[in-house]
Amino acid sequence: MIEALLRAAHVVVVLAVVLVAAYLGRVAARATRQPEVVGEILAGILVVPAVLAVGGAPALAAVLPTDVVSPLKVLGQVGLVLFLVGVAHELRHGGTTLGARAVGWVTVGAFVPALLTGLVMAAWVVWVADPDLRGDAPTAALVLMVAVALSVTAVPVLARVLRDRGMTDTRSGRLAMASAVVTDSAAWVLLVLAIGISGGVLVSLALVGVGAAVTAVGRVALRGRVPTALAERFPALTAAAVAAVALLAAFEFEHRGLTAVFGAFAVGLAVPGGVWSRAVHLVMTTGRLLVPVFFVVAGMGVANAPRGSVPWAAILVAVALAVVGKVGGGYAGARLAGEDRRTAVKVGVLVNTRGLTEIVVLQAGYSAGLLSARLFLALVVMALATTGLTGPLLSLIERTRAPRDVPVPELPGSRS
Repeated sequence: MIEALLRAAHVVVVLAVVLVAAYLGRVAARATRQPEVVGEILAGILVVPAVLAVGGAPALAAVLPTDVVSPLKVLGQVGLVLFLVGVAHELRHGGTTLGARAVGWVTVGAFVPALLTGLVMAAWVVWVADPDLRGDAPTAALVLMVAVALSVTAVPVLARVLRDRGMTDTRSGRLAMASAVVTDSAAWVLLVLAIGISGGVLVSLALVGVGAAVTAVGRVALRGRVPTALAERFPALTAAAVAAVALLAAFEFEHRGLTAVFGAFAVGLAVPGGVWSRAVHLVMTTGRLLVPVFFVVAGMGVANAPRGSVPWAAILVAVALAVVGKVGGGYAGARLAGEDRRTAVKVGVLVNTRGLTEIVVLQAGYSAGLLSARLFLALVVMALATTGLTGPLLSLIERTRAPRDVPVPELPGSRS
């Protein structure tokens, strides 16, 4: 009994330290005019390397023993699942008045070139780079995983950047957000396929089909008069029910060989808008509090990279290709949509924002054995570098002499 209490106290202390580190990371990010999530991610993933640097492996074993790491992993996964329920809900219920042609071209520009540069990166890893960077993953799964990693745009982080800079209702901001919603949805599907390749593509596709069917049925059922009235009257109880279902779905899909992300997304897409959005917001807020624990787990993966063997070449290749694919592709797509050069440049810079979504994708690939520790580290640095570039590049564009973006009118009821 005493041993169990001491272990529980140890977990609580580590959790408190992680949350304080996340808070300090947010403060540091605000001071440097970066999105708060950048500081939070950095603080989380640097906890483990910092302990290693100060006390070495013995200190890490004392601070984060196995019986403490296990509940931390569970807490981090719970936080991630609850947060992604809200992300999926926002993806489903976001609205736009920009027109199909403009959104279509920007989406193609933001996704297809980035996917192609990801294939180039994968080819370099498979045929040119050191074998220890490549790892032991099946070639097809590795190639698809790296392609997905370079094609992601982080919708939650992008939304925060737009809000902080007053660009939410500008044309460039709305175009970037609309395209990010579509590209991220496609990226999640490709991630599921990449992870499913090693376990059987047909089984993975069948599970995706089952998830889609259950989502559609659940969406219709929850629109009924009784469920809607209950959601409106008891938002906290509704949030608890949504969270419970999301966790069950996430861990069931993970048990079947897919990522827990898919289960979270299925539930988030199934929940209707309107009065249900309040409950989903409560779920997302709770998850957001625990997400820093997930970053600590990711930091343990970064710490597994061999000491003195930072993959600088892979980092440079990943950052260069990521910027070319997103900034160049987003710019080209916006120009094909008929946008002026200034708007097109802003769109390209905005869709290059990766942040939280990228870390989630990379952690899923690393946990599934598709990414080696060194390649995981290189792609994490790429995610942070491209996200960190967004603010300075937007400031540089704003300093040029040109008319500012005009706000785009919003359709009634387009926000949930």
